Amino acid sequence: MGKRRVPDLYRSPFPLYAVRVDPSTGLLITAGGGGASKTGIKNAVHFLDLQLEGDQQYSATLLHAHDTDTRATMNMAVGDGVLAAGQDGTCCLLTFKVCSPKQRGAAQSEGNDSQKGSVRQRDVKRRAGEEAEPGGRGSDTRAETPNIVVTHLADVQSDLNPQEPLQKVVRFSPDKSLLLTGGTDGHVRVWEFPSLKKKLDFKAHEGEIEDLDLSPGNKHLVTVGRDFACSVWSGNQMAAALNWEETTPQVAPKSHRYLACRFGRVEDQKDALRLYTVQIPHKRSRKPAACYLTKWDSKSFLPMLTSACGVEVFSCLTVSDSGTFLGLGTVTGSVAIYIAFSLQRLYYVQESHGIVVTDLVFLPNTLKGRSIKGTNEAVMLSVAVDSRCQVHAVARRRDFPVWLLLFLCGLLVVAAVLLLQHLFPGLL
Repeated sequence: MGKRRVPDLYRSPFPLYAVRVDPSTGLLITAGGGGASKTGIKNAVHFLDLQLEGDQQYSATLLHAHDTDTRATMNMAVGDGVLAAGQDGTCCLLTFKVCSPKQRGAAQSEGNDSQKGSVRQRDVKRRAGEEAEPGGRGSDTRAETPNIVVTHLADVQSDLNPQEPLQKVVRFSPDKSLLLTGGTDGHVRVWEFPSLKKKLDFKAHEGEIEDLDLSPGNKHLVTVGRDFACSVWSGNQMAAALNWEETTPQVAPKSHRYLACRFGRVEDQKDALRLYTVQIPHKRSRKPAACYLTKWDSKSFLPMLTSACGVEVFSCLTVSDSGTFLGLGTVTGSVAIYIAFSLQRLYYVQESHGIVVTDLVFLPNTLKGRSIKGTNEAVMLSVAVDSRCQVHAVARRRDFPVWLLLFLCGLLVVAAVLLLQHLFPGLL
């Protein structure tokens, strides 16, 4: 543990804000950019081929770069060949497909024909044409992108802040039937998917929404705001207001605020769930205050365990598919992996990125039917404003067989008895 060097899996030509892995296609997807400012820094979504080389080494090859014009993607979600990308106050929906070069041409033609009738759609058609023509604006990635087709599906207005609208979080529901967003206007907006018919629009927090997550079965929605609140919703009705300070009486009220929330499965318990939240200091002080992790019962929404996690301020949270591990990034670029059951730190690299970690994702057990974790127990990807994507692997812990433990205990008991007989004849 401690400060060490983590090799870069991939380095983009722009700041990275989001990373996802699509299990069905096996694609690694990163996104970011320089925004609307005229700095010459591009805004794009990159589709990469992720490969395991040997048992623990990884490589990533750029397959396709999708230009997003003047809008940087700040957050995104992936579901069934659809990418939901947060760009300013808009959620941009893109479809992506892996196909052969012949299929690519047909798909592009079909996609372009179906998108006529709006300025935005004509712009998508123009960009697709530039990628296909030698010397066009997309020629720097064209040779590397023979088999990925990206098509604009729709835009939905996800934040209506009159000052600077900004979508801060987007999620697909676990069954991919809903699309949920939260932003700086404090509203949660829910669309039916794929029809994009708006289902809910309600004010969940005073001020910005930092994070949200939906439990399997779409039963409970949890939202985190900058107003110190973490709320549980049933539809648009509040079901509970969480109070993590019940477990930490030494922490002054409103000295910390919630940053992130995630539901996670309980290993070896089929339908059991836990909720995890991160709390960070509300204001910086000369004497840095600790950050906290809290584990909640997902039925009663009472805190089960809270753990202090040092003074580095957290910036993002993720949970492994199995629910075994929690991944955390910090504003100073450090990356950590915690055991979900005990909230103990298992892995830590200080200032791995050297600047704020913007997103994290655990690799699933398999990608497109192939093993991707190798001999590792957990593999997590991190991205940051430094344009780097890194791999953080936890080697599989060796299990100690129970039968061997019992055998050794038996030997110790026998040895103790023999020793007592030798030292005190006739005692036993």
